[in-house]
Amino acid sequence: MAKRDYYEVLGISKSASAAEIKKAYRKMAIKYHPDKNPDDTSAEEKFKEAAEAYEILSDDNKKARFDQYGHQAFEGGHGGGGGFGGGGMNMEDIFSQFGDIFGGGFGGGFGGGGQRQARVKGSNMRIRVKLTLEEIAKGVEKKVKVRRKVQADGVTYSTCSTCNGAGQVTRVTNTILGRMQTAATCPTCQGAGQSIKSKPNGSDANGLIVKEETVSIQIPAGVTEGVQLKVAGKGNEAPGKNSVSGDLLVLIEEIQHDSLKREGTNIHYDLYVNLSEAVLGVSKEVETVTGKVKIKIDAGTQSGKILRLKGKGLPSIERYGNGDFLIHINVWTPQELSKEQKQFFESMKNDENFEPNPNTSDKSFFEKVKDMFS
Repeated sequence: MAKRDYYEVLGISKSASAAEIKKAYRKMAIKYHPDKNPDDTSAEEKFKEAAEAYEILSDDNKKARFDQYGHQAFEGGHGGGGGFGGGGMNMEDIFSQFGDIFGGGFGGGFGGGGQRQARVKGSNMRIRVKLTLEEIAKGVEKKVKVRRKVQADGVTYSTCSTCNGAGQVTRVTNTILGRMQTAATCPTCQGAGQSIKSKPNGSDANGLIVKEETVSIQIPAGVTEGVQLKVAGKGNEAPGKNSVSGDLLVLIEEIQHDSLKREGTNIHYDLYVNLSEAVLGVSKEVETVTGKVKIKIDAGTQSGKILRLKGKGLPSIERYGNGDFLIHINVWTPQELSKEQKQFFESMKNDENFEPNPNTSDKSFFEKVKDMFS
């Protein structure tokens, strides 16, 4: 099912401030919190949906990408969901936001007890993937090998004696305002709630080993240089039975084409024709990003003429259709002539057909540039 617009999910406008976004999310989270709606899958989905919307809109970079590209900006993770919300965001990811939203005083998780079981998330990994224009035009599945940390076979854990599995320690301090209670990450288990009981040889202090794994990345058509995709759960693992893996962040790089130049969704191509072809007209076969096309160059075509092939450019990542393929005609003037050729052109110097005679249909350079960008 298609995802709803994030602004619609939180019931706010695109011009909403950071404070308004936070307030709207807090209202939704309280309304659909699992403790208040036990065994209500619909409420749970709305709870996750609101958390997903807040994750994007509360981050200036992610918000800007969403405003520009929509949900496509985050596609590329498992299930085509880009790794956010229901596609990769679990309850621990959501509850980790509450320290900021609710000041640490808003319950914990499922079960109504207010105390949730600690879960630690592994670190994210970052890689770069280079794409050709042809791959960008069609979208592509890339299989890459990554070396990620995973829990070694045979690692066993015991409950942390310092925090009793909570992952946090609570401290009470007497101040002039009264007794103040604060919670901090357990210094013994670093928030895992568990300590390593035994680990096999070859693993590190956290019971992790480095393992090479092939990861499949679905890259949507129309991505641009600098877009970052996320493959949920394919980063480094963390120690502990209840831990969750980090994410694999994929930065897109575009390989420069030898003869094609990209401008947004439009593609520019310089086509050189000789003087005879420009005078007499000719048919040419041109290679676009989606295959070969045959074009006709009319007799008397002037250098600088632009032929526009509608819809033969790159697709919009926002699914607004395809750009155009713009062919710039360049008439090649011979630099060396034979005696006979030179005599021919000498005889044509004063011929009226060789005299420049532009009409209203022959646009100036600046008019052509204006048309190209309109």
